[in-house]
Amino acid sequence: MNKFLESATLLAGGALVTVELFLLSAILAIAMSVIAGLLRLAPSRIVRVATACYVEVFRGTSLVVQLFWLYFALPTLGISLEAFPVAILALGLCFGAYGSEVVRGAIRGVSSGQYEAATALNMGRWVRMRSVVFPQALALLLPPYTNILVQLLKSTAAASFITIPELAFRATSLNQVTFATVPIFASVLIVYFLISLAISQSMRILERRTGKWRGPVVVRAT
Repeated sequence: MNKFLESATLLAGGALVTVELFLLSAILAIAMSVIAGLLRLAPSRIVRVATACYVEVFRGTSLVVQLFWLYFALPTLGISLEAFPVAILALGLCFGAYGSEVVRGAIRGVSSGQYEAATALNMGRWVRMRSVVFPQALALLLPPYTNILVQLLKSTAAASFITIPELAFRATSLNQVTFATVPIFASVLIVYFLISLAISQSMRILERRTGKWRGPVVVRAT
């Protein structure tokens, strides 16, 4: 009984670390998604190219390699970070790059008539984007962004490679001591599933609340 309680406590602690890691990296990923998505549509070609470089680098390289580079390579350049901030940074930048394409596509999916109406009301570019375009784009981007957040949750397991004691790390360590492989990893599967379900349900609620902003959708040429 004591061993069971110890194991449950270790896994619960790992689950809390996973949730904390997910929430903090999700905040960074959402911020980077919006910023990079908007900058990909900026009038300046230099800005668009620079943003595209960020997006393609983080989408085109392995998350594990990004973690190793930030954790092991940066110190050789005089920049040292603790493991937890490195994991947040890597996850946030990586999934922010994926999310930026969702944001860009949603913005371009808003009807051109909405742009014309806002321009006719003498709205500036950023006022038009904040008050008219982005609320409608939000209703379009939430469904695909749900998948990105779920993938982000599952990718927190990669943080175990830099010794962050999240759920996968705790489960692996516990399995090496107890050899209770089936119950340990069954518990891990259930925990990941429940957190993913909570994310999906929360995003569906948000979808329903933003549905009132959904306007006519057209696909515009890039």
